[in-house]
Amino acid sequence: MTGFVEEIMPAKLRLSLFMAFLSWMACSWGIASSPDPETNKFVRISHGEDKEPLALQTAIVRFHVAGAEQPGVRVDLIGAIHIADKSYYDELNRRFRGYDAVLYELVAREEANVPQPGQSPGSFVGGMQVGMKSLLELEYQLDGIDYTPKNMVHADMSPEEFAATMKRRNESFAGMFFRMLGRGMAEQAEDPFGTSDFQIMAAMFAKDRPQRLKLAMAKQFANMEGALSLFDGPDGSTIITERNKKAFEVLGREMGKGHQRIAVFYGAGHLPDMQRRLEQDFQMQRTGTEWVSAWALTPSNTSSAPRKKQ
Repeated sequence: MTGFVEEIMPAKLRLSLFMAFLSWMACSWGIASSPDPETNKFVRISHGEDKEPLALQTAIVRFHVAGAEQPGVRVDLIGAIHIADKSYYDELNRRFRGYDAVLYELVAREEANVPQPGQSPGSFVGGMQVGMKSLLELEYQLDGIDYTPKNMVHADMSPEEFAATMKRRNESFAGMFFRMLGRGMAEQAEDPFGTSDFQIMAAMFAKDRPQRLKLAMAKQFANMEGALSLFDGPDGSTIITERNKKAFEVLGREMGKGHQRIAVFYGAGHLPDMQRRLEQDFQMQRTGTEWVSAWALTPSNTSSAPRKKQ
């Protein structure tokens, strides 16, 4: 059977397909490198004094109205990692209780938008993430986040809206996949000796497989420069731009209700565009950043307590 698989799918293509999936993950999590990491990067790898990686972290970025004498409305952009340590989701659930409204992403109809633990992800990518959660011994977001409190507000498209917008834009998942496949093949060409692939394969057979895989994959994600551009062209895209428009329609509605403390909890790949919208459309400015650990990358680094960054 192994020989048959190798015959129909050469090793380079198999590796390219794997890199394509990593590109998809990096895009949705926003781990692509940025020309200005202080203002546009929402996921990072933290390092200790010995330069060893400690954790894969997501940002909580705070915004207030620019030039206001009083703080007034506060909007926090909270980057989501869709599979992570349980402690990460526990920390976010604790924080969510302090907001008037938490706007969350989920392509679903309004009448069926509250995710339930164990719910099927309903998509190929979601299914892959569930598989990775078992491989890496992590928790899946839909199982770890409590979406039932009244302050949790659905802020995304319905499946019908999503499909209609993709059709209007002449977009397809196949087109995005082949762009990512091309990127995966380019990554292979840049690493002719297969160093990164060897690290992942070695991790698969290590006794501490989950920990080794997390470390290898976190490094892969962090090195994928410009991955977000695979989704967003000059006119944006449905998966990022149009869904962000929908989310910010809901944000305006929640502000209109008089809510003062609002969080937007979305895949971190959405947040650079959301930051631009807050600055240009809502005249808000970035006033602070905190980091929360999503993946512990060393056995002893199990805490997801935030690290403040001025």
